[in-house]
Amino acid sequence: MLYVDGLKHNLLRISRLCDKGFKIEFNRNCCLISESISGKVVHIGKRIGNIYMLNVEHASFHELSCLVSKIDDSWSWHHRAAHINMHHQNHLVRKDLVIGLPKLKFVKNKLCKKWKQVKNSFQSKNVVSTSKPLELLHIDLFGPSRTMSLGGNYYGLVIVDDCSRFPWTLFLKTKN
Repeated sequence: MLYVDGLKHNLLRISRLCDKGFKIEFNRNCCLISESISGKVVHIGKRIGNIYMLNVEHASFHELSCLVSKIDDSWSWHHRAAHINMHHQNHLVRKDLVIGLPKLKFVKNKLCKKWKQVKNSFQSKNVVSTSKPLELLHIDLFGPSRTMSLGGNYYGLVIVDDCSRFPWTLFLKTKN
């Protein structure tokens, strides 16, 4: 489901027209909708900018138009927000962090069909696999962090030597 804010017109589903036996042709100036069997032109749409405009009030395919609606359903918002946790959605509503998000109570009352990808952890090893320092380094670059460091940096680079487990932490102004 898509919601286009400020859209004042109905959308026409071309695939449904084709399924019902209509033939649609587009060119630079207009859109022709005709019956597939007889070839009779049923409607002509004019191109205005990058949109083909049709007056479908008296057309025979009026029931095939897709009416724009804004549904205030918590599960629709759950899908729109990339299947975010309902607890996090309630936090967004409470803190008013998303413009246009309705004041809904997000309750997990059914199972989401979208499976979450779970990150598996590596098995920890009790044995050091390297024999000398600096043979294997584990490096992590992170940021931007919420809190600025004392030097005015928001990014960090952490390096850990596998053999000695000695860590280095460097703070960076930019990630590159």
